[in-house]
Amino acid sequence: MNNIMNYFKYLKNLVNQEIECLSQEGFLPTEIDYGKINITLIKDKNFGDLASNAAMALSKLAKKPPHEIAKLIADRLSKISEISEVDIAGPGFINFRLNENFWYSRLKEVLQAGVNYGNSKIGRGQKVNVEFVSANPTGPMHVGHGRGAVVGDALASLLTKTGYEVTREYYINDAGEQINVLGRSLFMRYREALGDDIGEIPKGLYPGQYLKDVGDLVAKEDGKKWMNLPEETWLIKFRTFAVDIMMKGIRDDLSALGIKHDVFTSEKNLNDTGIIQTVINFLRDNNLAYIGVLEPPKGKISTDWKERPQLLFRAKNFGDDFDRPLIKADGSWTYFASDIAYHLDKFKRGFSLMIDIWGADHKGYIKRMVGGINAVTKGKGKLSIKICNLINLFEDGSPVKMSKRSGSFVTLKEVIDEVGKDAVRFIMLTRNNEATLDFDLQKIREQNKDNSVFYVQYAHARICSMLNNVHDVFPTIKLDDLSLSKGQLNLLKQPHEISMIKELSGWPNVVENAALSREPHRIAFYLEELASNFHAVWNIGNSNQNFRFIIPEDIELTRSRAALGRAVAIVLASGLRVIGVEAVEEMR
Repeated sequence: MNNIMNYFKYLKNLVNQEIECLSQEGFLPTEIDYGKINITLIKDKNFGDLASNAAMALSKLAKKPPHEIAKLIADRLSKISEISEVDIAGPGFINFRLNENFWYSRLKEVLQAGVNYGNSKIGRGQKVNVEFVSANPTGPMHVGHGRGAVVGDALASLLTKTGYEVTREYYINDAGEQINVLGRSLFMRYREALGDDIGEIPKGLYPGQYLKDVGDLVAKEDGKKWMNLPEETWLIKFRTFAVDIMMKGIRDDLSALGIKHDVFTSEKNLNDTGIIQTVINFLRDNNLAYIGVLEPPKGKISTDWKERPQLLFRAKNFGDDFDRPLIKADGSWTYFASDIAYHLDKFKRGFSLMIDIWGADHKGYIKRMVGGINAVTKGKGKLSIKICNLINLFEDGSPVKMSKRSGSFVTLKEVIDEVGKDAVRFIMLTRNNEATLDFDLQKIREQNKDNSVFYVQYAHARICSMLNNVHDVFPTIKLDDLSLSKGQLNLLKQPHEISMIKELSGWPNVVENAALSREPHRIAFYLEELASNFHAVWNIGNSNQNFRFIIPEDIELTRSRAALGRAVAIVLASGLRVIGVEAVEEMR
């Protein structure tokens, strides 16, 4: 189905059309800002389905009281066949209720579209690069990386669903001193594998046990080849080998989480192209970089801080608090210079829209990066950054802080092995990405309504079971989606049935708003509420058999209720697909 209705947009267009007619007839001004007019849900359904602020938005421009404008608009809306009631409320809100046939058409639309229900074209095929995870390849991924991985992957799927051309990218930070430290740390483990007593790992090196296995691999492959050679001889070998092994582990962990990147970009390889120097030259030529002296850091001055002239980017011109250095004291590029070059490379690859998913410790880095991209792309490149806050990992209410493998944190793989991919992915989206997330392993193991992913998957499985039972009662009934869409949907008259159809009909609007706000957690929120409401409808049938989905003496009513249940399953599956969770047909 090509034309899935976002009924919020549809009704806003109806309101705008009537305003335009009133404008042409001289009742309203001709210069109208339609962007200020919106359509919102009415929480108390006694007052209608939706409300518009149109009258209040136009009052000042029209030099008329809102109630007068509201009456003009309401009189015209009341003549539209799909609108059953129009009222004016409060300071001038226009409340309207849609007739039941409108909602039955939406239910039919769900059944005909299948899991593609909610698909949108708002992205208009625009290319967008979503870079996420990009964990330094100095050790295994920890559970915090998992949050950024899930948020980034779900956002990429959400943007794809809404018509963007998405590329998932991982930036390998395989340059700089941290990689030298990794190489030295591996060399220690290599010596240990050959029987050398290395004692405690020196401060500043990576102490995790994960490098012990890598050291064993090098010893097995090369024997004592590197033992008595100077660092400059073996460092490149150990750096490269360590990064390759770490990245293999990271790819494996991401795969276990159901994530696959389209592109892996190496910082080292990118730097070797000379693009950083190109960036520096551009900034200098355009008076966006200069030799200056930074103010000392606020608070207690570090003993290693020295006042010195250095090359600075005019970050304050782009909203940052300070100008930022581009070259370190040792003459190497700062991470900031390297990151600008990397994003310029993305821009040159055709991505004018770039989205990065970062950890909470990088929040202070946002202004300078956004400014840097604005500078080197001359305003043509847009960088949007989403911050993922910390995760507090618990086991039955008690904090979990240590991992046997890493020595200092809990690895992502350990959590996936403990509770499964689907649970990890869903729970990561149960809070706004900027809020701290509490992740209790014991609660996730429990199969009850307090376990979000279980409750949503159970709703889908319960519907699948119900449809199988319909076949048992009515062996000849056709329950494919097309046949269900042609049933007597107008038999769904109960308030809870109409309410459920309305909730399903809001899915396209949820998808578009989540994509535009870059907030995939909205999908998880919607699925939790939809599943909860479905279980409530199911329980109504448990209390009163007349409201059950299967009525043995009435095949047509059963078919209609089966259609409603199937539509709920479709929307649940559509949303679970976005966040990368399986829509299971039976619970195990």
